[in-house]
Amino acid sequence: MTRVAGIDCGTNSIRLLVADLDPATGDLVELDRRMTIVRLGQGVDKTGRLAPEALERTFAACRAYAEVLTEFGVGPDRLRFVATSASRDAENREEFVNGVVEILGVEPEVITGDQEAEFSFTGATGELHGDDLRLVVDIGGGSTEFVVGNRHVEAARSVDIGCVRLTERHVRHDPPTAEEAEAIRADVRAALDLAAETVPITSAETLVGLAGSVTTVAAIALGLPAYDSTKIHHARISAAQVAEVADRLLASTHDERAAIPVIHPGRVDVIIAGALVLREIVERVGASEVVVSEHDILDGIALSVA
Repeated sequence: MTRVAGIDCGTNSIRLLVADLDPATGDLVELDRRMTIVRLGQGVDKTGRLAPEALERTFAACRAYAEVLTEFGVGPDRLRFVATSASRDAENREEFVNGVVEILGVEPEVITGDQEAEFSFTGATGELHGDDLRLVVDIGGGSTEFVVGNRHVEAARSVDIGCVRLTERHVRHDPPTAEEAEAIRADVRAALDLAAETVPITSAETLVGLAGSVTTVAAIALGLPAYDSTKIHHARISAAQVAEVADRLLASTHDERAAIPVIHPGRVDVIIAGALVLREIVERVGASEVVVSEHDILDGIALSVA
């Protein structure tokens, strides 16, 4: 077994996975998985720069993760740090890169949207069986990835819609007004048109959803009293349930959403946009349900270390 680690630093959160990799089977045995909401993409859509306070929150999380890596004996040679949408878009991304190198000893790879899609697909579908064509959708804070394939990626596209980006762009009221909600939906529909130019999003037999917006909607739909990844992983959430949860969130205030125990405090203000993105995707592709995966880009990053 080879001990590896992956860090996924996105627009809203930074996550760490430490695992043992079986070189014979390619399977990961999870040792530690954690997530911290840092909102690295705060204001990037408007300013084009990473905010100083967002960088400091991210570096604080990196310092905490450095302690975990030391505890598990993972050195820089077995760690891969991948940075996604926010750091791709920022003018001052060198500040981010230099800070990570100083703390963790590795340079973050600011990957392309297509690379992000490849990692997401690999991480999400490794445990799925069958020969059905799958559409994997990874709804992030700044971007959403669409990937179609079975054992391998056949087509992929990253588009600039995500729960943080759309919330910052359109939401000024709590709850959002009908006009604000429609503005979010319009952006999502335009992005779906863009994705469909290169990815056959309506041809897949199975829709697989990844990341915090999807897993949170699933947890609400399942009526869980607390977030439980074992019950969420590979849960099947119907299109009607997705619509019901989106409507419920859209009508709720910040305090009402904060009182839902499965919503992480760092997602309370952006989960409405995330749920609307998921609903529009489900409706566009004509899926009867979403297969929810707790394994995603982070697992793909860890698998790629070897």
